[in-house]
Order: sequence, then structure tokens, then C-alpha cells
Amino acid sequence: MGRTAAFHYALRRLRGNAPATAGWEECRDGVMPFSAADHTFVICAYGETKFLSDCARSLCEQTLPTRILIATSTPNDSIRRVAASYKLRLCINEGAPSIAHDWNCALGHCETPLVTIAHQDDVYAPQFAELVLDYVNRAEHPLLAFTDYGEIRMGSHSGSDGIVVDNTKMLAVKRAMLAPLKHRRAWRNRPLRRRMMSLGSPICCPSVTYCLPNLPSPVFRSQMRGGLDWDAWERISRMQGDFVYIPRILMHHRIHLESETSALIQDNIRSQEDLEMFRRFWPKPVARALNGLYGLSLRSNSL
Repeated sequence: MGRTAAFHYALRRLRGNAPATAGWEECRDGVMPFSAADHTFVICAYGETKFLSDCARSLCEQTLPTRILIATSTPNDSIRRVAASYKLRLCINEGAPSIAHDWNCALGHCETPLVTIAHQDDVYAPQFAELVLDYVNRAEHPLLAFTDYGEIRMGSHSGSDGIVVDNTKMLAVKRAMLAPLKHRRAWRNRPLRRRMMSLGSPICCPSVTYCLPNLPSPVFRSQMRGGLDWDAWERISRMQGDFVYIPRILMHHRIHLESETSALIQDNIRSQEDLEMFRRFWPKPVARALNGLYGLSLRSNSL
């Protein structure tokens, strides 16, 4: 089965129209390289946010234009105005909203093998799509591609546009954890990336591009709210294939009091889920100690 047939089979699985046990061939080396026509940005929009337009604008200004759509479980006039303003397709999710459900729906709305889930508050560098495709085409069997990132901090003294921060202690730690993946030969090294995952989640979720034909379905599990991305990376890290790292700051993640991540940290949900993740790698006492240190580092996400 070729790349196109394999992708459409994967799409049927995402939509529940094909059995997960049926045989199909993943995207492999030796086929035509991915092009702009193979990539989609899907913006996950929820409620009303003044930053959605900034996100959409940054995607429309890519040096290599690819497909863009908006997916939402909360259709409203604000989201419709942004979609109309940028002439973007608006997809309405079915079912009870949750983070996992919304992200899985976002992937299911797309008709390309490569998908980047753009978070509504974040902005992307103009070269994001161009460089992601360049790096993915260097991989033998891509699973995920992800980039370095910076932050936009929306504290009370940062003004309406926030302050761009590219260097913090937390970002430095994450970059150190990901440093071995700067080398292409390390992309397929499963023990290496599992050791990396055992110390926390250094991968920024909105920077990730998914190679859907090579991934399980669904990608995200509803058992978690705050740690569902780390949960997904951990499960995918067990698979054969490439974790493609682009060590350039190609997007900025906005941090503000209304963000879901900030809310989960304040509610202590994130800490409970992180402990569960650490216990996948470590004995319980070690997992508890690491979780305590990890919780202190996550305070950098609180304003």
C-alpha cells in the first residue's frame, strides 16, 4: 500500500470507519517526499479569545503556504468572524468537548498525512511549515516532528501584546534534554528518547507535527487532562520511527492566567497526572521525588 492509500486508511481509522487491526503499510523511505500539499495547520479554538486572530495571521503568513482550518467544540460569532476574515474552513466537533476529544477531532478533520495542531493563543514563525517539511523529508520513518519554542508572557506589567521571552531556566533545561536529538542519527534511538521522557516532557505540544499514517489512533487518550501530551509522546516513543527535532525557535507559546495549562497547575490536576507519568519509568519513591522537582519547575507557567 502506497503513501496515499495508507494515509486514507489512517484517516478512516481516525473517523472510526476502519478496524485498527487491519494490515496497512506506513509511510516509509523510498516514496515521494512530502510537499506543501501534504501538510495542514488545524487551529483548536475554544470559547472566545482575543488571540485567535494573531494565531491565524501567523499561519497565513507562512513562507510555504499549506492548508489551514479551524476546529472547535464551541462555535460562536468570534470564531466565525476570524474564520471568515482569513477565509479559513471552520469545522465543528461532535460529541462532549474535552482536550483529548478536541485534539483528536482536529486531527480527524484533516485530509493530509502531516498535521500541526495550532493552539489558539500561540503564534508561529513564517518559516515553520517550510522547515518542518524540510526536516521531515530527512527522516526514514517520521512519527513526530517538533521545534524549539519561546514564550509570550501576559503578566500584569507586560502590556496587551505580552513580552516575548526566549530564554528561561525552564526553556534551558528542556533544550538540554532535547540536545541529543539535534543529530539525525539519534532520531530513531528509542532508549535515548525514553530516557529523555523519564525526566519530564521537554516537547512543546503546539510545536508538534504528526505523521498520521505512522501513528496509533486515537493519538490522545481521554483519561488525562493536563498530561495527555506527555502520555502520547511516551506511548509513541515505544514505536519504531523518527522523533524529528528542529532546534530552532519556530513558534511562541502564550502563557496567561486563562490558559488551560495554568488552570490545571492551579487545580493540582497536572501534578497528579505527572506523578502517574513518572511512575511509568521509576519506582514510586523516585517518581515522587522527581514529581516534586518537576512541580517546582512548572511554576514558570504561572503568572
